[in-house]
Amino acid sequence: MVDTIDGNSHTNGSIQEEKLDDLRRQFGKADGDPLRIVGVGAGAWGSVFIAMLQESYGHLREKVQIRIWRRHGRTVDKETAEHLFEVINSREDVLRRLIRRCAYLKYVEARLGDRTLYADEILKDGFCLNMIDTPLCPLKVVNNLQEAVWDADIVVNGLPSTDTRQVFDEMRRYWKERLTMPVIISLSKGVEAELDPQPRIITPTQMINSATGVPSENILYLGGPNIASEIYNREYANARICGAEKWRKPLAKFLRQPHFIVWDNGDLVTHEVMGGLKNVYAIGAGMVAALTKESATSKAVYFAHCTSEMIFITHLLTEEPEKLAGPLLADTYVTLLKGRNAWYGQKLAEGKLSLEMGDSIKGKGMIQGVSAVKAFYELLSQSSSSVLHREDEKPVAPVKLCPILKMLYGILITREFSAEAILQALRDETITDPRDRIKIAQTHVFYKPSLLGQQL
Repeated sequence: MVDTIDGNSHTNGSIQEEKLDDLRRQFGKADGDPLRIVGVGAGAWGSVFIAMLQESYGHLREKVQIRIWRRHGRTVDKETAEHLFEVINSREDVLRRLIRRCAYLKYVEARLGDRTLYADEILKDGFCLNMIDTPLCPLKVVNNLQEAVWDADIVVNGLPSTDTRQVFDEMRRYWKERLTMPVIISLSKGVEAELDPQPRIITPTQMINSATGVPSENILYLGGPNIASEIYNREYANARICGAEKWRKPLAKFLRQPHFIVWDNGDLVTHEVMGGLKNVYAIGAGMVAALTKESATSKAVYFAHCTSEMIFITHLLTEEPEKLAGPLLADTYVTLLKGRNAWYGQKLAEGKLSLEMGDSIKGKGMIQGVSAVKAFYELLSQSSSSVLHREDEKPVAPVKLCPILKMLYGILITREFSAEAILQALRDETITDPRDRIKIAQTHVFYKPSLLGQQL
């Protein structure tokens, strides 16, 4: 528990209660009216985020109510049930908890094949289907979306970007009669491209704003170089919550823990887009690692090219790209080391996964880098986004200067090439020196605010 990290549970408990009281005042909550926090979507990060809040504040039941929504119906296959049983029996604390809650027997029956478990059912006991090896604290799980969100004060979006618009469009119906709109914290790092009437990136927070009518100042993005299981196991981590000052500062204080430092920043959309961009190149990194048998040299060559492309793209998307260099590289680094997108690229190259299996993978959830490859390629292929080529002095679509992105699109989206083609792209004798690509970006006025739906 967070309250016992430094051995002084009373002091830390008092600090947590003070932080909760401060946030309750911000929401204008009266005594006896709990602050209602609801997680929507139960992937690894969404589940961990809600579990951390439950561990920090769940004991203050009269002041806060913490729940998570997950659809009913997703079954746990026998192989996963067997592995889950092994995890339970390897952890004495978890085993004792389940026995105490009279919940152990169903896992025995599932192990024997005599019972079918459901994802929402095991989540109540603290097991996320996408992260079986890291048991969480028990969670209050709600299957009915209307029941979960209609009176929520804070909604935490843990959905993939591909599901965000649809689910929040449904929520809009439940909020029609509300006098005040909830505050929404989005954890999603996916992006989409909209090409008409003008090419631009669409982010999850923009989808939420469009679908619900919740004012932009009430919608925030939280992201950082984080692996969900490691954060829950109290590995030191940091993140940024981005959005309007009214909410980002009190929420940063509320979310901060000794092992999870939360900073705040006003640049929401750009940080959100960068969170999607690194997923693109993480898939390629996994492919290179597998195809070269973890060659440090080959991975370094890939890293040089992918970071130069990301720097090039950030110059298109933001007026002050140097401010993003640290956060973007940190997020990219951790994703290349241990993220699901790099894992996906590796398994594709090894032949253990195929594109026909789709981008929602058992035990991992949605691989958001696939849709991000499509979004960035389509966006940067438009003639309206053209930039001046340094050598030819002719306008070219930005994607022409991003050979890694082009090849990933050919592998993952059009499927013209196999995973091995990523090495061909790296070994092309005509490929631009990464340094030159960065120099082009730094010496030309590339910034195109329209790509983020903004105006100069």
